[in-house]
Amino acid sequence: MKAMILAAGRGERLRPITDTLPKPLVAVNGKPLIEYHLEKLAAIGIKQVIINHAWLGHLLPETLGNGERWGLSIQYSAETEALETAGGIKQALSLLGTEPFLLLNGDIFIDELPDIALALRILNQQQADAYIWFVENPAHHPQGDFSLDANSHHTHFETDSASLVKLEGELKFTYSGMGIYHPQMFAGLAEGSQPLGPLLRQSIAQEQIYGHCLSQYWCDVGTIARLDALNARLKSLS
Repeated sequence: MKAMILAAGRGERLRPITDTLPKPLVAVNGKPLIEYHLEKLAAIGIKQVIINHAWLGHLLPETLGNGERWGLSIQYSAETEALETAGGIKQALSLLGTEPFLLLNGDIFIDELPDIALALRILNQQQADAYIWFVENPAHHPQGDFSLDANSHHTHFETDSASLVKLEGELKFTYSGMGIYHPQMFAGLAEGSQPLGPLLRQSIAQEQIYGHCLSQYWCDVGTIARLDALNARLKSLS
């Protein structure tokens, strides 16, 4: 399986740090945020990583190189201007190939990656468009994004990790910025800037998205305050 890390955002709320750095290169406890992803991907056996970039994007290949430090092969998808999530994936399809791929937002931190093998198995068995992970709603996003259908558990998957994602529901969760996506989901998308939300909602309405809510530590490193909190946490653990 290949992985794609989304790294094209401007990082407005992390200014002035991001005036001179792309957001995924912002230092967290002494090293660039994106390196935590690369280490975790290498640890679970993923070998090929695609990174898209736009704002100050040249600094990513200059800093990370071809990935050999982590035993990875990194390819870059350069965008002259940020194409948003779905547009960036569409542009990178030739690098991603025809098999499902792991997608990670470049501006999140998680203690450990979820069970990728189980999620991929469920996606393939259900011939679904995607399997996405959620987290409990953080303080900065209390309304959540989508709900999970508790009645859709498939016991033959051996866990409760196969819930259909719903547009409506009493209990909503926040999309973690992580998922496994089938490239066919993006095949018919027009070139250019395209958000992921409408595409996800379309597939959810067609019952083609499965998901699971995570319990491990997760942080959307989107503001100076959240960056400071993450730094403090990691320093306390080191």
